[in-house]
Amino acid sequence: MKRKIIKIDEEKCNGCGICARACHEGAIQIVNGKARLVSESYCDGLGDCIGECPQGAITFEEREAAPYDEEAVKLHLASRVKDNTSLLSCGCPGSMARDLRNVSSSSKIRNTIEKEPISSRLGNWPVQIRLIPAHASYLQNANLVVAADCTAYAFADFHRHFLEKEDTVCLIGCPKLDDAQEYAEKMSQIITENTPPTITVVHMEVPCCSGLIHLMGNAIEKAKVNLTLNVVKIGIRGDILNRESIKYIFS
Repeated sequence: MKRKIIKIDEEKCNGCGICARACHEGAIQIVNGKARLVSESYCDGLGDCIGECPQGAITFEEREAAPYDEEAVKLHLASRVKDNTSLLSCGCPGSMARDLRNVSSSSKIRNTIEKEPISSRLGNWPVQIRLIPAHASYLQNANLVVAADCTAYAFADFHRHFLEKEDTVCLIGCPKLDDAQEYAEKMSQIITENTPPTITVVHMEVPCCSGLIHLMGNAIEKAKVNLTLNVVKIGIRGDILNRESIKYIFS
């Protein structure tokens, strides 16, 4: 039969898993780092996942496809609940359970107790993106560190490495579990009102966490403020895997 059904552009897809989480029928799963339609019968064609893709990789098309099968969807979802012991329901590879206790790390952090207690470098409260007022006085001309929630747990020296300077303001959030569009709009407002000279995005190596980079880029493009965006990738063993800087110049 001819009906409306999902179409995924694999070239644009970065495997973040947001669409898979948004699909209540379980029609989309992350396979080898890319979103895949696992069965035409699971896709109802309503488009709930369309607005969830930060890469614009999902569209819908009218074509010949197997009919939507509600009973098959129920069985599919039931089997996923039963069998899915290592991945979250979204199927994102970054959600895979791993025991890191006996895995070596290349980081140079000492495995000894400090003689002196480490002081917090946090200079602002609250830290959650959605809770920080865009007009807070401490944001004016401050260097912003926008970090994914997990980074401070994975990278043991987070405070001394990223929050050492007095003019640094820390904002945290999760691009996978929270509303990415809300974050982009809030950050655009913060950038417009406070003109930060630099923004440092700290994200985890898992695919879904890279969404933080894209939403920040969208926020900067909307605000049209000249600044430098620093991007730091943290590995799940606490290593800094990559650094890069992007200069945004609008005038």
